[in-house]
Amino acid sequence: MADPARARKMADRIKVIVAKRLERGIRDPRLGFVTITDVKVTGDLQHASIFYTVYGSEEERNDSAAALKAATGMLRSEVGRNITARLTPSIEFILDAIPENAAHIEGLLQEARERDTEVGELARTAQYAGDEDPYVKPRDFEEDIDLDVDVDDDVHVERDGADEGAGK
Repeated sequence: MADPARARKMADRIKVIVAKRLERGIRDPRLGFVTITDVKVTGDLQHASIFYTVYGSEEERNDSAAALKAATGMLRSEVGRNITARLTPSIEFILDAIPENAAHIEGLLQEARERDTEVGELARTAQYAGDEDPYVKPRDFEEDIDLDVDVDDDVHVERDGADEGAGK
């Protein structure tokens, strides 16, 4: 098993090699506007998965996939000439779904914005079903004291289990 840092460096190197080769052109007219987005190399450095996107329609994506599959051997030879490894990894091209995922996420965000607007409108025009402030507020004890209490009334206060009365 190779060092993960070495696998990452090899993946970066393969990405650059394949991108430059695609930039120089392949003689296949089916190849569209291809962008290499990422490369993953297995831990034993024997296989490289190359992720790509194609700008264009579904037909152009299918044509570009066929062109890349046909050019896999030539691209592997190019990779083998330009890396310093004992064995050249096998390569496979995988269509990356970044544009579709981004469009899906953008649609979800737009839906969330619309729902937030609706909820904001409902909250602005909403009325309380009961009291405006249904929570019990702390009382001011000075208001609760009854100043009209007669001194002669029996007032019982319980302290430490003993009753003490004012009229005893």
